[in-house]
Amino acid sequence: MVVVERQNVDWLGVGSYVALAFGLAWLVAAPLWLSGEGLRHGLALPIITGMMFTPALATLIVTTLIRRPTEGIRSATGLRLGKGRRWGWYWLLAWTVPALLVLAAPFVGAAFGLYPLDLSFSGLRAGLEQAGASAVLEQMPLPALVAIQLLTGLLIAPLLNAIPTFGEEWGWRGYLLPQLLPLGQWPALIISGVIWGLWHAPVILLGYNYPLHPQLGVLIMTGMTVVLGVLFGWTRLATGSVWPAVIAHGALNGMAGAIALFADVHGSFDTALVGITGVSGWILPIAVIVLLIVIGRLPVRDAPDAKAAEVRMQNEEVAA
Repeated sequence: MVVVERQNVDWLGVGSYVALAFGLAWLVAAPLWLSGEGLRHGLALPIITGMMFTPALATLIVTTLIRRPTEGIRSATGLRLGKGRRWGWYWLLAWTVPALLVLAAPFVGAAFGLYPLDLSFSGLRAGLEQAGASAVLEQMPLPALVAIQLLTGLLIAPLLNAIPTFGEEWGWRGYLLPQLLPLGQWPALIISGVIWGLWHAPVILLGYNYPLHPQLGVLIMTGMTVVLGVLFGWTRLATGSVWPAVIAHGALNGMAGAIALFADVHGSFDTALVGITGVSGWILPIAVIVLLIVIGRLPVRDAPDAKAAEVRMQNEEVAA
């Protein structure tokens, strides 16, 4: 006899959330499309930043007006600092590992012959000169400038970026991932990653991240978000808190410019193939995921949100 586990996903809440997150994202990005200027729009950066808050707004609407969680919004969406004796370690890993993965990605691309690596930083030098910042080079050696940028990206950027990345993570890992857990951890991680990737379509189709492949870029971006979503989601499942994912996302964004630091001024590269956004950039994150599986950290045992989902299902069964 085969026992089929009940899949008690709140599809009204999930469907409402996805519709709101996508609809609001397109609404915020509408000026980029209606103006005909796309990413050349004078307010493109504020608009893209504003779009990052639409998942959080969708979460707020769903949890207050459509499906108020019985355990409270704070617990249900991971606004607590974390559970378990070692939750602080996940904060540390979230702060460092994504930034290191982004930093290593150009070197992986170079190993495959896809990235014009230049450790003399000729591309950065040319960029500074073109921007009229040659005086900076006279005051500080280029390697020292690069070191300062990397240290800033590693130590400070995760915290500075936490506000806009919270706008996304409170939705993807705060609300959506736990809601999908009745399907199982792996389906929840993958589905939430796919939704996260497709949500970027309003700007990806305009050439954001993948200027050479705006249409194909939506698919490539989705591949990246599935891979990184597993790592971000792992911190959420292990701690019951959304904050490590917020920090991890901030660390990722804070180090994103590393791909320009090491490029040869005479070379060119395709972001669909190199960097953390490109296919070769997924190799190391996938290796980390495999390591987590091998050492028994994925799927997460006794995940706080999985326990909460079981309690909700039991309460609903008793009520029925």
